[in-house]
Amino acid sequence: AALSTDQVAALNSTQIKALTASEVGALSTADIATFSTDEIAALTTAALAGLTSDKVAALSTVQVAALSTGQIAKLSTSQIGALSTDQAKVLTTDQVGALTSTQIGVLSTDDVAALSTDQIGALKTGQVAALKSTQ
Repeated sequence: AALSTDQVAALNSTQIKALTASEVGALSTADIATFSTDEIAALTTAALAGLTSDKVAALSTVQVAALSTGQIAKLSTSQIGALSTDQAKVLTTDQVGALTSTQIGVLSTDDVAALSTDQIGALKTGQVAALKSTQ
């Protein structure tokens, strides 16, 4: 039997760190919405693979900002492509710098347009080269 949202909300960071990708995949968007910033940061890069595009899109901007650079770098292109413009706007300069060239290439035009001058300044040469003229 699956855990209820209340039960998921009661998990601590240590327990969340032990979740596998399939276990994260079984969580609902409501379950993931209960995660604090510390709990989001506790997810392993392997466990993050369980986040479907709709679950990534449902992350709050505070949760997105809590992702480590290591976590950001391991997100799939479909996960990065699912980021909303509001989510892209809250990426730290370190998070932007951690994006791979392939990930940069899937950001929407609106996402790229919403990046601040500091975020754009954090892009490395290879990342800038990965931008398409349509972005």
